[in-house]
Amino acid sequence: MNKAASYFEVNKATWNKKVAIHAQSEMYNLEVFKKGKTSLMPYELKTLKNVEGKSLLHLQCHFGQDTLSWSRRGAKCVGIDISDEGIKLAKQLNKELALDADFVCCNVLDTSQYVSETFDIVFTSYGTIGWLPDLKPWAKMISERLKVGGTFYIVEFHPIAWMFDYVNGNAEMKYHYSQDEVIYEQYEGTYANETSKMVSKEYGWNHGLSEVVNALIEAGLQIDYLNEYDESPYDVFPNLKKTESGMYKMENQLFPLIFELKATKL
Repeated sequence: MNKAASYFEVNKATWNKKVAIHAQSEMYNLEVFKKGKTSLMPYELKTLKNVEGKSLLHLQCHFGQDTLSWSRRGAKCVGIDISDEGIKLAKQLNKELALDADFVCCNVLDTSQYVSETFDIVFTSYGTIGWLPDLKPWAKMISERLKVGGTFYIVEFHPIAWMFDYVNGNAEMKYHYSQDEVIYEQYEGTYANETSKMVSKEYGWNHGLSEVVNALIEAGLQIDYLNEYDESPYDVFPNLKKTESGMYKMENQLFPLIFELKATKL
């Protein structure tokens, strides 16, 4: 097993443990979701307004809430995730809610080995690319799975936010903006339940915006726009304050927390 494969195995084990904890968490609010509340956030809903009748591939879907939210809006969805437990729960929710999404368990980089169809939309959001050592195979896979004229959309935490180590509850600048070397973190709890006693063991990588953009261009996608925002829809960093919009930002914030990118396959 090469180093990257061993890193993925550790990450998979951690995400398998997170599923049950996240399913019970206030952040994911599963009971309210089951009653019909969307899990999609304003950035996604503003960009991908009308998905009725469109095919949508959701990369790194966790236990499928966003996938199923798109399905409720009329898209024909396939969700991909590395976690067996995540995909198992996603399939259970799909059945319970009488929706028609499909779910596949695999490493996102191997998607084309498991999914052969092409899609109108490929979608991924919040805390996804940091699990990948190299974005070129990721972008190549996205291009393979998109129809010509199809849309790729990512909304993600800004790379500046990942320059900090948050493990001790404070933001300590520690990592390069675009760091090739793997970053290992081990801590108690998860972003959705900080008091949980589970131990998260995680390997990740930092990717600057130029790396994201250039990987997609090299794979044959045309960048429609790249936007950066100060507000996060999730309270996942230390010392965030809720704003009038219902989103979160830091006091005296000096950098964006979120970026979004939309691209088209030529």
